[in-house]
Amino acid sequence: MSLGIETHICADLDTVWARTQDPDAHRRWDLRFTAIEELPGAAGEPRRFSCTARVLPFLTVSGTGHAADETDRPDGTRTSAVRFFAPHPLSLIAEARGYWRYVPDAHGVRLLTGYDYRPRWGAFGAVADRVLFRPLTGWATAWSLDRLRLWLERGITPERALANWLAELTVRAVVLTVCLTGLGLESLLRLFGPFADTVAYLCPLLLVVAISLALFTAPLGCTPAARRCERETAGEARAPRVLRMLEQYG
Repeated sequence: MSLGIETHICADLDTVWARTQDPDAHRRWDLRFTAIEELPGAAGEPRRFSCTARVLPFLTVSGTGHAADETDRPDGTRTSAVRFFAPHPLSLIAEARGYWRYVPDAHGVRLLTGYDYRPRWGAFGAVADRVLFRPLTGWATAWSLDRLRLWLERGITPERALANWLAELTVRAVVLTVCLTGLGLESLLRLFGPFADTVAYLCPLLLVVAISLALFTAPLGCTPAARRCERETAGEARAPRVLRMLEQYG
């Protein structure tokens, strides 16, 4: 698998499993999907599903796939694997495959996901994927996993977590705009009265401090952040057996 991301969630295995495997719950916290629905299937075969994926902020595409689970492993871990096909011609992703691995420990669950996909559009698609789409997909996956962690550990719903993120992003953007354009600084200096000249002298330093804080301060604890998740290399994110089993379904 070429992309691998890991987080740790202080919650019991059954709860983490339910929030990631239930289609309605998964759709709420995963930024990449806007709809997930299970489809009728034959007994004894992998589950069938349809989903609408957000491949870019302004573009969603639909597709179908298969999913299979391993829930009775002797080491106490669980694994869920999926294969997904997107026939939409505007979808950069032609097909995708991935897995979720659940590793319980004394403090909760290590949740790992690995996935890969085949892009469309020939050489242009390969370049667009490498430069833009794959980094965005990796960021969205890590951000979503931290959003899930906040839901399970702190009771912050996915909707509230998104609102917190947007609010913090807006504050940072306003600070940067004021600092870089000087918007409103003249009026602000008047508030210091006789000390206005002194404050104006210190303004360059204060602006540098404010810009640094806006850019580099860690996100608030109630805000999802992709940086809190660990990234795996392609070699570390190995495909599990249940995913290889799905290769026969297309």
